[in-house]
Amino acid sequence: MKKIKFACVALCAFLAGFSSLYAGGKKDSDSRKNTVVVYTYDSFASEWGPGPELVKRFEEATGYKLDLVNCGDAIQALNKAVLEKNKVQADIVLGIDNSCVKMALDAGILDNYTAKDSDKIIDSSISSALGGNELVTAFDYGHFAIIWDSASSLPAPKSLEDLTSETYAKKIILMDPRTSTPGLGFLAWTVSLFGDSYKDYWEKLRPNILSMTTGWSEGWGMFLKGEAPLVISYTTSPAYCIEYDKTDRYKTLLFDQGHIMQVEGLALLKNAPNPEGAKAFIDFMISAKAQETLPLTQWMYPVNKEVSLPASYSAAVPELPKTLSSDSARTQSAIEDVIKILGK
Repeated sequence: MKKIKFACVALCAFLAGFSSLYAGGKKDSDSRKNTVVVYTYDSFASEWGPGPELVKRFEEATGYKLDLVNCGDAIQALNKAVLEKNKVQADIVLGIDNSCVKMALDAGILDNYTAKDSDKIIDSSISSALGGNELVTAFDYGHFAIIWDSASSLPAPKSLEDLTSETYAKKIILMDPRTSTPGLGFLAWTVSLFGDSYKDYWEKLRPNILSMTTGWSEGWGMFLKGEAPLVISYTTSPAYCIEYDKTDRYKTLLFDQGHIMQVEGLALLKNAPNPEGAKAFIDFMISAKAQETLPLTQWMYPVNKEVSLPASYSAAVPELPKTLSSDSARTQSAIEDVIKILGK
């Protein structure tokens, strides 16, 4: 069989010169003290994501300048922070989730900080998904799901096992678990359901994967262009299409076997150039002022319980049958096996 072609995995080469951005005299040093630098992912920092509005609101509320550095996908942002651990350039890494949190903790790049009123704002079950410690603060959550284009001629699969049917040959878009948290989340889903048999599952799934993209934005874009009728995304993703495109063509498929929850967080980097500004940003990210922007830009659930959801969520997001638990360490150890299988 032909090898599945992976998108090039790059660790933000365009940011190679970033370390010199604030290098220089006293003026540059003062500027850095007033700037909070956040490593994040493309859909967060993009003009259609929450980034621009959050920058505006944070700067107005605190007086700091906020720089969101787009590193591609969340794991790429984390990898960049790890590579720079001996010469830290950013203050915050944003996008650490429950599937890659062990990677971040093991790297020893995070510093302790408890966000103001986090115990009152964030449900303990959400915080515990990221370790329940003072290192990573949750800011949103959602559940992974297969999204189906109902305008296609293919029937909707009813389980992860159905995805291995010849019916779906070259009809599925996934993301690379080495660079993408949705890609890693799908892998966690298969490991949770199939245990030690996950490799057998991926062997059967391989012929049906059209593409494994570097990040979610690329994969979702291919899906909306009609290149394949099935894509890994979130239960909330079709709400975007209802809200802005006024179509219910794209459907969240719920499987009785259950779904994996993703909890996303942000963390203060150890030896950050601007730790006080970073702490102010973490506090801000769980405030209602920031959280209310997430449902219609991030398309995830806010962790702040005071924030209400738009009507499109009720229309597009069905009730989950159950939430599966995931094992970050076991998922990480499965990455190499799956990449070898897909490279055959």
